Amino acid sequence: MKTLGSAAVALLLVAGSASAQPGAGPQPVTSAPFVPAPQDRPFNGAIRLEVDATDTVHRVFTVHETIPVQQAGRMVLLYPEYETGSHAATASIAALAGLTLHAGGQPLAWRRDPLNPYAFEVEVPAGVTAVEADFQFLSPTGPRQGPMRMTPGMVTIAWQTLLLYPAGWFTRDIPVAASLRLPTGMTPATTLAPTSGAGGMLSFATETLEDLVDSPVYAGRHVREVPLSQDKAAPVTLALLAEKAEDLETTPTQIAGLARMVSQTHRLLGSAHYRRYALIVALNDQLPGPGGFEHMESSENAVPPDFFQAADGYAVYQDLFAHEFVHSWNGRYRQPAGLWAPTYNQPVDGSLLWVYEGQTEFWGRVLAARAGLRTAAQTLDALAIDAAVAQSRVGRAWKSLQDSANDPSIAIGRPMVWRDWQRREDYYGEGVLLWLDADSLIRERTGGKRGLDDVARALFGGPAGDRVIRTYGFDDVCAALNSVLPFDWAAFLRRRLDAHDDTGLLDGLTRGGYRLVFTDTPTDYFRQTETDGGGIDLSYSIGLVVDAKGQARAVAWNGPAFRAGLTVGSRLTAVNGQPFSSDRLIEAVRQAATRPVELRFDSDGADHTAAVDYHGTLRYPRLERVTGTPDRLTALLRPLP
Repeated sequence: MKTLGSAAVALLLVAGSASAQPGAGPQPVTSAPFVPAPQDRPFNGAIRLEVDATDTVHRVFTVHETIPVQQAGRMVLLYPEYETGSHAATASIAALAGLTLHAGGQPLAWRRDPLNPYAFEVEVPAGVTAVEADFQFLSPTGPRQGPMRMTPGMVTIAWQTLLLYPAGWFTRDIPVAASLRLPTGMTPATTLAPTSGAGGMLSFATETLEDLVDSPVYAGRHVREVPLSQDKAAPVTLALLAEKAEDLETTPTQIAGLARMVSQTHRLLGSAHYRRYALIVALNDQLPGPGGFEHMESSENAVPPDFFQAADGYAVYQDLFAHEFVHSWNGRYRQPAGLWAPTYNQPVDGSLLWVYEGQTEFWGRVLAARAGLRTAAQTLDALAIDAAVAQSRVGRAWKSLQDSANDPSIAIGRPMVWRDWQRREDYYGEGVLLWLDADSLIRERTGGKRGLDDVARALFGGPAGDRVIRTYGFDDVCAALNSVLPFDWAAFLRRRLDAHDDTGLLDGLTRGGYRLVFTDTPTDYFRQTETDGGGIDLSYSIGLVVDAKGQARAVAWNGPAFRAGLTVGSRLTAVNGQPFSSDRLIEAVRQAATRPVELRFDSDGADHTAAVDYHGTLRYPRLERVTGTPDRLTALLRPLP
């Protein structure tokens, strides 16, 4: 290595600094905005949207659209980028193909915005009254390509993937008359009002673009609808769709539980704002899930085909329907101001997702217990896992709960290897603990006379039949809390939202009369979460989740397994000198206090052997009752009269 003298170094530094001069290089290209800003103004006429969903072999949707021209000249058409419930730009423009535009039988040339691939410009000749668009939406043919939309026995219609709309208007101002052609033998489930079924084309009443996109259609060869309420003014229906007829079978007890969930939600939040509501449940393991998407008058819920036949094995999913139903109030009827946008191509701000999702997740837990969909004991076990997971989130040291509210933009559609260090959408589970803390504080200071029920009703409720969306902000949340219990709620919330340690994290459990403990025996509920996660979960001992083949599915950041050299994807081959098996690993951890756990594993194509620096035993979370304290958790989970 050749060294330079100090004079030469100084000369280079001077020369280097002299070369970095402003204006010496290229300047950015500037241009006029491509997309007109949306305005809240009338739109003349109605878009006619025709969707053909019959090609289930190739999973192709064919779209024909007639868009009224408001004036000759430049028109910009938008393909929706932001989807309801995703809180981020999750729609893929890559699935749109074959786009042609024409008017009066003549083709029209279009140009895509080079900086915004969701925007298309077309010059409309004078005298043209409508532009016609034709294109295909190429649905994934397999789960690795993205969310499935079609199977041989089921079709899902997400309108935002099947239309273009003119820029310059709020979506609530654009009327759309939609029609849909389904495969022969398929029956639709939707809250859209059909007007005709002539020629095999199902037509719906004209809706605003906002309401249409908020009203998906599911269709299947095996469909069953069951009423869940007696309210004729705002009925609630369970719509079940399955690939096999036998999967539609339910017991009277199951239907009664869902009906109680509906009635308990109304007791909690008040009158129905919707015209009708459909709890759409796809019993299908090819569609994205298990999970759901919320809408004002319906929800999309995907669960395993045997969900009702093997219900005892699906306790983990029993709060899904309540969560999505509550979203009709918190999320659709009442929305965080930052998450409301005038179009589907405007960025959104998820700063209040700890309310939107966090409090909704809290009510999902509570309402599942109040309705009897889960026992009180199972709910306590679920809360124990919420607490253990939140407590183990070492990433809180650098990333607050408030910052986690940015995760839809940061993490959706992107791999995340170190879940506990990177943090991902922790406003769900940690939000449960935050709102449990608020509820227990209110109950403590009001002698049990009031609780978070009163806050939710004040924040999300409204008069019957009122479908006007209104937004809320941080100050509105604090005002609703203060209307129930005068307190410095802003400081209370900010301490939790901005914290970088776990101080106060479990105060809601403590004030509720319980504490988090770890034992060497898992609860049945914990075992179900392991089944759902596809591996044995030793997160709270050696910091490892591993599947039956020995593949590490998760490794706790800087935990014992991490320090031993394991990473996500490592494959265990031996435990204490014996070939790997789940039982051997569990037994080795059980005896780790007296014998170190030695693991042999493959990682990056190399064979490794390491002793895990852990000297405890198996640790599984559960809640333990603190004697001599008020049991406020039981009071919270008790059904409302």
